[in-house]
Amino acid sequence: MKNIKNFFALAAATMLLTSCNSDDDNAITNTTGTGNLKVEYDNSYAGNDLILGTQPNTTSNAEVLKISTVKYIVSNIVLIDENGVAFTYPKSQSYFIINEADENSLMLNLQNIPAANYTKIKFGIGVDQAQWELGADGQGDFLAHADAEEMLWSWSAGYKFLAFEGQFTSPSVTTETDFMVHTGKTGSDYNYTEVTLDLPQKALVRSAITPEIHVVADLSQIIDGGNKIKLTDHNMGGMGAMIMGGAALPLITQNLNAMFHVAHVHND
Repeated sequence: MKNIKNFFALAAATMLLTSCNSDDDNAITNTTGTGNLKVEYDNSYAGNDLILGTQPNTTSNAEVLKISTVKYIVSNIVLIDENGVAFTYPKSQSYFIINEADENSLMLNLQNIPAANYTKIKFGIGVDQAQWELGADGQGDFLAHADAEEMLWSWSAGYKFLAFEGQFTSPSVTTETDFMVHTGKTGSDYNYTEVTLDLPQKALVRSAITPEIHVVADLSQIIDGGNKIKLTDHNMGGMGAMIMGGAALPLITQNLNAMFHVAHVHND
C-alpha cells in the first residue's frame, strides 16, 4: 500500500511539474497581445557606483570631480525586435527626466508594448527639435515637469538636455571650485543626440512577462570620453567652470553616445 501511495504522489507531482512547464512555455512562445517593459538607468563613474557629493572621481586630465547633480532627459524610445521590426513608444508619453537624486525617476515603466523578442533599444538624450517646434502647447505636461526639475533654461532658451554639476580641483585649481555642464540648444547647434544599444539577452515582452532592461550610464564619458574636455579651461574665476555653449558643447554631445550600455536583461 505504501508503494502505491508513493507511486500516485510521484505521478501527481510529475503532472503538476509538466503542467507548470507547459504554462511557462506557452507564456514564452505566445507573442500575441501586448505587455509591459521596465528600463532602469544606473548611473556610474568609470565602473564605480556613483556617490553624490563626496566621491572623488579623477579624470585623465588629472582633474578631481565631486559630482552633486546628474539629470538628463530620455526621450523617443524605440524598441527593435529580432526580425528588425521597430516599435516606437508613443512620443507624447516618451519624455522622462533621469535624476540621480530621485530613486523613483531611475526606473521607466513602459506599457502596452506589442509582444515580441526585442534585441535593441534606442532613445534620445534631450527633446528633439521637431517636438520643440510644436511650441508650448505641444510640450504637454512635460514642460511643467521639466521646469519643476530645473531642466528648463526658459521657454525661449529651451530645455537642458543634461545637467552635470559639482565641484572640481586640478593641478592649477587647487581650491574646490564649482562646475556646471549643461547641454541643449545653443545658437545653430541643437545638441540632441540618439543612442542605440544592443541587448545582451532578448527582452521577451509578453502579457505575462515584464522584462527589465538594466542600462548603465558611465558619467566619466561626459567630459572624459572620446573628446577630452578640461574644466580648468572653462574656469571663470568666482563663477566657477561653466560649459553651456561654445565649441565644447557639441563635443560633449558626441561623448554622450558612448555613455550608455546594457548590463543585462531580466525576463521575469
